[in-house]
Amino acid sequence: MTSTSSIMSARRTSLLGAGLVAIGPISMALYTPAMPTLVEAFGTTDGAVKLTLTSYFVGFALAQLVCGPLSDAFGRKPVAMAFLLLYLTSSILATFAPTVEFMLVARALQGVGAAVGIAVSRAIVRDQFTGEASAKIMNTIAMMLAVGPAISPTIGGFVLELSGWREIFWCMVVYGLALMIAVAFFQAETNPDPGRHHLKPRRLASNYMTLLTDPRFMSPALLIGCGLGSLYTFATILPFVLIHKVGLSPSEFGLTMVLQSGSFIVGTVLTGRLLRFVEARKLVPFGLALWVVAALLMSFLTLTQQPSIATVMAPVGLFTFALALVLPASFTESLAPFPGIAGAASSMVGFLQCGVAIVASVVIALLGDQLLGFGVVLPLVPIAGIVGYLVFKSRIPQTAAAE
Repeated sequence: MTSTSSIMSARRTSLLGAGLVAIGPISMALYTPAMPTLVEAFGTTDGAVKLTLTSYFVGFALAQLVCGPLSDAFGRKPVAMAFLLLYLTSSILATFAPTVEFMLVARALQGVGAAVGIAVSRAIVRDQFTGEASAKIMNTIAMMLAVGPAISPTIGGFVLELSGWREIFWCMVVYGLALMIAVAFFQAETNPDPGRHHLKPRRLASNYMTLLTDPRFMSPALLIGCGLGSLYTFATILPFVLIHKVGLSPSEFGLTMVLQSGSFIVGTVLTGRLLRFVEARKLVPFGLALWVVAALLMSFLTLTQQPSIATVMAPVGLFTFALALVLPASFTESLAPFPGIAGAASSMVGFLQCGVAIVASVVIALLGDQLLGFGVVLPLVPIAGIVGYLVFKSRIPQTAAAE
């Protein structure tokens, strides 16, 4: 089903949405192979360099709560352009960072600018499409959302070895500029009813409280949050596990991450074909069953075997394959009941996935052992998502579930 307010074609919406949604995870993961190099370049510690990733996450997560409502108030296109301009400026600052402290600030600002991608990409879909039409577009967008952090380390690893860490940030500058041009010339305004009332503190608090107390939102949103939150946490842990524990070089690490992106691409292609015959929601139970298998496998192999590419990447690949089955229906179901606050709903979903990644990363950091975190903390994240999903789903009235 396509709504009567469809302004852009499904193809254009998919391409713009995919480009927008990818900027966040790409900017997060592109420089992860360079993190060990930055320790030497800035003459600092592993912990200080990891904080540059944390500062990006914090900026990215908190800005989610703002850019969605801003797009409800002023329109999707002008807000996207404003945040992308901030992203472009902060990427240039990061390129010339002389110290790790300077990099911390630049990365935080970069996270704020990149946050608009997730909020606006989903909102422009909800503005125009619902039902299975929305699920198919969300499947394309989900591919970029997951492939971004998976393929970025591969690119980052080669750029690092061929040029240096500063050139990695120049890649972000080029991407940000290209995306701004695409938004300026190809994105139509899809918000049918912008208004500043969306920014009133009481209204904003009411909108978010409506979402957080509605099981129709929380059930799929927790799946997205724990699923993509796990993927983001992989980006913070895998460089240190594969480079320090397994002994890979940055370029070898980048090539190994193709296993993650390849698994998700296979899952996304399969999901796209299945959506021609099967409703998206019927794929979710199969994806969740594979999540459980992947979590158990991750814990068992990490705690009982010597770390290797196979023991680390096999459960990661299975998890990302399963994630592709879960995301299309979850994205659509989390936004469908809330057309009047699509930007806020999209922002809250983005905040949840970033929040999960931050909490998981902090817990692993407190453990002080990346490998132990990979084998104990990360398997618990998707399991927690499944439990939350089932609990909130049981609270959805039968009439609403049928709709």
